[in-house]
Amino acid sequence: MKILVFGAGVLGCNLANNLFRAGKDVTLLARGAWAEKIRKNGLQIKNSISHCTKVSRIPVAAELLPEDTYDVIFVAVRYTQIKTILDALRASRAKTIIFVGNNVRASETAALLPEKNVLFAFTSAAGYRESNYVASVDLRKITIGPLRGAPSQEEPVQKIFAGTKYKVTYEPNMEDYLLCHAAFVLPAVFACYKTDGNLKKDDAYLHRLIDANIEGYRAIRNAGHEILPDADKEFEGAAYRKTCFRFFKLMCATALGKICASDHAMNAVDEMSALNRDMKAFFDVTGAKYPVWKTLEAECGSYLR
Repeated sequence: MKILVFGAGVLGCNLANNLFRAGKDVTLLARGAWAEKIRKNGLQIKNSISHCTKVSRIPVAAELLPEDTYDVIFVAVRYTQIKTILDALRASRAKTIIFVGNNVRASETAALLPEKNVLFAFTSAAGYRESNYVASVDLRKITIGPLRGAPSQEEPVQKIFAGTKYKVTYEPNMEDYLLCHAAFVLPAVFACYKTDGNLKKDDAYLHRLIDANIEGYRAIRNAGHEILPDADKEFEGAAYRKTCFRFFKLMCATALGKICASDHAMNAVDEMSALNRDMKAFFDVTGAKYPVWKTLEAECGSYLR
């Protein structure tokens, strides 16, 4: 099986590195000076916690050509860049396209590639790219699957990740999973922008983040979508609020929280702005009320546009 990872940011580099180290036939699509550095020095990934750097001599491609014979393409570009590569994906011989990362328009994205087998995935990796290496934390967890009602893709998914160190969670309803993820993570992004990336513990403010998250979940549920993961289904209960409060406090107090929340938010303002716009469009078209969300958004200054 020939695999292309299209996109050499934090997610793409970690994914390509993990597949390559497991012996998969994988190529990383990178461009410009970054591609030349990978060709010359190898793909260097520095663990932001242990500070250990690993180097992989992974094959690099500069573009995706119609004659390329990949079986699977992982698309690991930012949400705002997906439209710019659709023509290349349509022309590709690859039958399976897997979009990795944030997406609150999964059905619309899949509809733009009607001849392809389209899946979506979310990986537990975060960090930032320096001039010569990627600094990140990668938990090697991936949630992956098709849209609700599509034929099962569990067997080919397991084949792709067989022999890797990934903990794979197969999710047959990735559209709702990604909607819920955005409803959870965007309030945390608001906190990052309110503090210019310097997160602080403020119990009253953290409870407002949870209120905004609950507004989002309520809108998703009321629109007929499923709340995912299953652990979040009782999101209006006290136990859920207590768990979220503990999570947000850790996010504000630890190095891991800084890497996973503020570092990513501060380096992806355009993507977070687009996600917020599209999430609000979803709220509006479904008639949802989200006053806390709007208030937190207004406190972000010039970041969101």
